[in-house]
Amino acid sequence: MEEGFAIWANPSSPHAEGRRARAALEDARERVKRALGWQGEVIFTSGASEALWIALNRAKVERRIVSAVEHDAVFRAAPDAEVVPVIDGEVDSNTLPDCANALVAVQHVNSETGTILLPFVCNTLLEAVRERGGLLLVDCSQSAGKVALPEADMIVVSAHKFGGPIGIGALLVRDFNLLDPVGGHERGYRQGTENLPGVLGMAAALEAGGLESWATKVEQHFDFKNALFRHGEVIAHGIQCSHIIAVAHPTMSAQALLIRLDAMGFAVSAGSACSSGTLKKSRVLDAFGVPDDVAARTIRVSMGWSTTPEELERFAEVWASLC
Repeated sequence: MEEGFAIWANPSSPHAEGRRARAALEDARERVKRALGWQGEVIFTSGASEALWIALNRAKVERRIVSAVEHDAVFRAAPDAEVVPVIDGEVDSNTLPDCANALVAVQHVNSETGTILLPFVCNTLLEAVRERGGLLLVDCSQSAGKVALPEADMIVVSAHKFGGPIGIGALLVRDFNLLDPVGGHERGYRQGTENLPGVLGMAAALEAGGLESWATKVEQHFDFKNALFRHGEVIAHGIQCSHIIAVAHPTMSAQALLIRLDAMGFAVSAGSACSSGTLKKSRVLDAFGVPDDVAARTIRVSMGWSTTPEELERFAEVWASLC
């Protein structure tokens, strides 16, 4: 990022400084593609929410179909979308409606429960969507930079979810022809000057490595989950990732838990971070079929690249003391 600030100029400017910034931007684009194993195009955005908006509003389709457990940003971008249920932690390709001229949006990993909605490479769902005449958009905000991306027509990534800077993300597109351009930057598919320092920080964070480079190991994550389960109810539907856990306290409300844990130095949330300030039941937990009384006692505990084994151990001890 320091390099980006040092050479910053508008990458669209024809002068020498602009050309230098453009060269750095395009080099970072190739680095991001290489790190993610993506063969298509990359449109840099201000984050996942903008990437979702572009995909859902500019795809050359007439309909939008979304899973019931998508992030609120999906429903804000496509308020009139058709909603399909999640059954046993997955979007069953056999229950998909006709996808003719539709964009189907499905998360890779759910941000509130850690459920892996596309547990393998999602070939089955991708094939089903295409056979029914649609395109598949996968929100990989919680998985990109951690595990391999699934196959899809479009993919959304967010840099701060894998240790990069805030305010930068990307929409990965198999082919620009899937989108209507609007002019402006990013080859005419996104308005607003590119955030060169953020782009360089994003590329560097991806190159730093995935889960294998974290301070904790996957095995420690699951040991931690088991420790929480001994003193509460871990909300699990289908196959789960290791770094996001939804756990319900036996008696204490989620809001009370947030206050107690915050006072002890732990930053957790109730629902997604974007909506954790509300007292309403999580729409996602409701869609997963979690009973109201359990949802009211459920918090989300997530780990990042800098989380240490000692922090996991201390949280498990505090959780046990609260139960």
